[in-house]
Amino acid sequence: MNRVIVIGSGFGGLAAAIRLQARGYSVTIMEKNEKIGGHAYQFRKNGYTFDMGPSLITAPDIIDRIFKSAGRQMTDYLDLIYLDPFYRIYYHDGTLLDYSGNSEKMKSQMAKFNPQDAKNYDRFIEHTRQLYDAVITDGLGSRPFDFNTLVEFLPQALKLKALQPTYQLVKKYFKDPRHRFAFSFHPLFIGGSPFRSPAVYLMIPYLEKHGGVWFTRGGMYSVVEALRRLFLEIGGEIQTSSEVTEIMVRNKRAVGVIANNHFHQADAVVSNAHFAHTYKDLIQPQHRRKWNDRKVKRLDYSMSTFLMYIGVRKQYPQLLHHTLILSERYQQLVKDIFDRKILANDFSMYLHVPTRTDSEMAPPGCESMYVLIPVPNLAGNINWDEMAQPFANKVLQFLEEDFQLTGLQENIEVLELFTPNDFAQQRNNYLGSAWGVEPKFTQTASFRPHNRSEDIERLYLVGASTHPGAGVPGVLLTAEATEKVMLEDLGIPVVKPQPELMIA
Repeated sequence: MNRVIVIGSGFGGLAAAIRLQARGYSVTIMEKNEKIGGHAYQFRKNGYTFDMGPSLITAPDIIDRIFKSAGRQMTDYLDLIYLDPFYRIYYHDGTLLDYSGNSEKMKSQMAKFNPQDAKNYDRFIEHTRQLYDAVITDGLGSRPFDFNTLVEFLPQALKLKALQPTYQLVKKYFKDPRHRFAFSFHPLFIGGSPFRSPAVYLMIPYLEKHGGVWFTRGGMYSVVEALRRLFLEIGGEIQTSSEVTEIMVRNKRAVGVIANNHFHQADAVVSNAHFAHTYKDLIQPQHRRKWNDRKVKRLDYSMSTFLMYIGVRKQYPQLLHHTLILSERYQQLVKDIFDRKILANDFSMYLHVPTRTDSEMAPPGCESMYVLIPVPNLAGNINWDEMAQPFANKVLQFLEEDFQLTGLQENIEVLELFTPNDFAQQRNNYLGSAWGVEPKFTQTASFRPHNRSEDIERLYLVGASTHPGAGVPGVLLTAEATEKVMLEDLGIPVVKPQPELMIA
């Protein structure tokens, strides 16, 4: 195994390509678009800069490990900025919570809502620390999760109640619904429902507290550009405008790809494309016994999102870098999105306002922001061609009148929309799901599509739908896990990683 082709240049593809190139492989990334980045795409218009996908970093040490794998230092490539508070959460009743990594700040705010909840905060964080230690410190997130690994993890999981729904565990510590939301919403950031994603994902609040929430100057795309620079420096090759249309298989082994009507030979293929797209669209049916079309379609896929990229010639200091604005409904709204798959009359939203931290993301005195609203994937019967503009108008009216972003609509200079249809058509995401395979219990760890293809030799997967899952840290860890199975296939011993302190 010497020549490797990586399909797609999202964070998973870039991380895998760098790790393999640094190991001595000859690696080529094939990207269908003119620019690399996948979901971490960025566009500019009228002086405004918009990150289109990921908007925060919660585990900079995982990014640093990519650079270290190639003998480099992350700080020579990226300018990271620590954010405090991490988020501002606006509740429907007008109250707010500045969600921070500082325990005393958190308890002081929480005591105003429910004094006993504030007293329980430290016990909750200790529980999340144990979950973090069980998954991250023991290296389970960065190595293949097979049946033996599951057996190894199961006693800890049962002890820590890691398999029960996230919200169910959170409500044992907190009574106030505002606190129950604040400590249970994180699965939504990786495409899961807090009411059916396992509580193992409560390691995310500890990951944030321990490692911080960060932004990179120039936007998240600066991480893409830094990884691109590193990959090229160590001899990698990137081919843009090269859409892979088929993974070629001979004798049950991947031998290359077809792109732009040409065959490109490879000793191994790593796909960073959406899992369902990889199997349904890129591999001939006769080569797929495990993941045939029926089984691919039987999986549950994450919600989608409705995205609005807004450039406005005005600033709104009440918005922090990361702001959550919540509907009165929580569980029923989540059910509307995941189960009923309907577009509800109300909505909750996430606002990313990078100009709060980096003024270069917009013209002077202006604001660059994107609005993210969780919506059903395309399994729901929503005609986005008809609904997109009316829905956007409704959101803008809410922000201006109800949330009091005064003068918002009359000061908009840029407005671009991105719907579930765009996830399906531009990103090749099955059902327009924004995060791939939903992280519920029966689709977590060894129950997710494996990093090593279960159908085809020398075909490997990285990205949100394989182990350990979605989110920037999760996707980067899929590259570590995939690298390890490739080394195993070559007979190279894999050393269990030693715990590393996160950058704080």
